[in-house]
Amino acid sequence: MEVRQLQHFIAVAEERQFTRAAQRMNIVQSALSSSIRSLETELQARLFVRNTRQVQLTPAGHAFLDKARDVVRTLDQARQVVADVEGLKTGSLAIGTVHSLPAFLDLPSLIARFHRANPGIEVRLRQGDMLGLLEQLRGGQLDLAFLPLLDPPEEFVTGIVACDDLVVVVPKGHELAGRSNLPLSELCQYPFVDFDVRWGTRPLIDRAFSQAGVSRHSAFEVTDLETLVDLVARGLGIALLPEAIAEARSPSVSSAQLGEPAICWELVVAHARNAGDKLPVNGAAREFMTLLTVA
Repeated sequence: MEVRQLQHFIAVAEERQFTRAAQRMNIVQSALSSSIRSLETELQARLFVRNTRQVQLTPAGHAFLDKARDVVRTLDQARQVVADVEGLKTGSLAIGTVHSLPAFLDLPSLIARFHRANPGIEVRLRQGDMLGLLEQLRGGQLDLAFLPLLDPPEEFVTGIVACDDLVVVVPKGHELAGRSNLPLSELCQYPFVDFDVRWGTRPLIDRAFSQAGVSRHSAFEVTDLETLVDLVARGLGIALLPEAIAEARSPSVSSAQLGEPAICWELVVAHARNAGDKLPVNGAAREFMTLLTVA
């Protein structure tokens, strides 16, 4: 049974004549008659009593008419819902972020701009660690995620939103403060304040030390930036942070420059791959990405 057959049946039932119903549906009368016969065959019941002047519904036809109208009405509503979502009149957008994002991207301002332009779209925001955000992207709980990603899995599409070199963050008055061209090997004599292995810059830093063939002692492992900076400020260790974050915390800590090769922290926007397409499935997510400068 096809939707057009239901539409044909409703037209004949309301017009009480095949000629007018065919004109209403913009098809030839023979095609309309064939469609009705096919529907009756499938239902194994006569829907109309035909005579030379008009057609009348049978009891089965009367019973079927209300249900046919309900089906067509529901499908029309479904089409309108899809049109509204694609037209950004309604729908939702779920965004995930890592912590400490404001130094690189003013996400609240972007969300406010998006909401002003698309007030019918409900925007939800979630914070989490990199692995958790990727899992939510994979499961469809998130449409977009802003996170540092070293090796993006093939199932995700990513674009660079911000890139910043890491610097050494030390307590005020520390012997390394203000130094430049520091090799990683010289840092190994100091205790480190690190993020947890799944958070922030930690995977990037671990890879850099591994590639340099040196190791360090992680005295503290934390999951938030403020605790990390406070521990460094109190002389309990040093840390590596993006330069923009270090500059923002300059009243409480000092910094030093690493030597080459630089360790670049990249913030990306990621979404699930859409059958080879580089844009998200969700139209609201596609619209939000137009607000970004993505490399």
